[in-house]
Amino acid sequence: MSKLLTRRSFVAAASAGAMGLAAYRSGRADPTHAGKALIAITLDLEMSRNFPKWEDTHWDYEKGNLDEAAKKYTVGVCRRVKAAGGLVHLFVVGRLFEQENIGWLKDLARDGHPIGNHTYDHVNVLAKKAEDIQFRFRRSPWLIEGRAPEQVIVENIRLTTAALKTRIGVDPAGFRTPGGFTDGLADRADIRKWLVDLGFTWVSSKYPAHPMTEPGKEPTEDIVRAIVAAQEKAQPFRYPDGLIEVPMSPISDIGAFRGGRWKLDWFLSAIRTAVEWVVDKRAAFDFLAHPSCLGIVDPEFRTVDLILDLVKRADGKAAIVALDALTARVTKT
Repeated sequence: MSKLLTRRSFVAAASAGAMGLAAYRSGRADPTHAGKALIAITLDLEMSRNFPKWEDTHWDYEKGNLDEAAKKYTVGVCRRVKAAGGLVHLFVVGRLFEQENIGWLKDLARDGHPIGNHTYDHVNVLAKKAEDIQFRFRRSPWLIEGRAPEQVIVENIRLTTAALKTRIGVDPAGFRTPGGFTDGLADRADIRKWLVDLGFTWVSSKYPAHPMTEPGKEPTEDIVRAIVAAQEKAQPFRYPDGLIEVPMSPISDIGAFRGGRWKLDWFLSAIRTAVEWVVDKRAAFDFLAHPSCLGIVDPEFRTVDLILDLVKRADGKAAIVALDALTARVTKT
């Protein structure tokens, strides 16, 4: 970036809304992480439109058909984080379990990396019309003929849980919605009830809004300040019905490299600034990435290594954790 923010400037820029953060920090936490910033590295195991080539769009119809490069990158991230004393939280699209070889994912589960539910076909849980559920069903509507969108979505989630149990032998470690929503599921009590009925106690659905650059333009100091300020709205909380929300922290790899067409160095600078703010505030950070995207733009694992280094340099003020550690800090209401 042309100008790097000083610690004083970015902390001051993000000081608004501290009440919500204070409520989060006052929650009951695992004693081993008390008083620490909690940094989670999460990977959505799905294929991504526009990667590895910009003209690639066929992945929209086979999101769960993870290629060998994405699998290899996932394993590489998990090994790095495990060596640093942490775990990676994985979210899997259920159609992946139709592949013959999933031994690599079984190995990651045995190493302790939790695996969450990301629906079977990467469906839009907010969809109210059949054509809005997923590209696959728009092309092949007979697959869901005669069923209401709610039935299709609930079944999509249930199938992924069944696939996890059958082929990996584990229960899903939480649920993440395909796509992040500015307000999470705040106005969709019906969806929250589906999830509770399906056995989930927490969801990762919120991705706070923030301004973005025009494609290919370097983020300005104001843009980075806004990304840092959005961390206030990315802290875990509890919905009125008891379901816990664990937001995804800006900025994601898809947001930067697809939406913004950023260079890697720009992304690293934004991530560094955001994580430093989180460490300073002893807050939470849920880094969201997709091996099918990040593995293409960052094959040398520079982003993951940066996060691990920032935690190491925090000298005991931060920890690499799975998302369940973030839910443990949410105050009961």
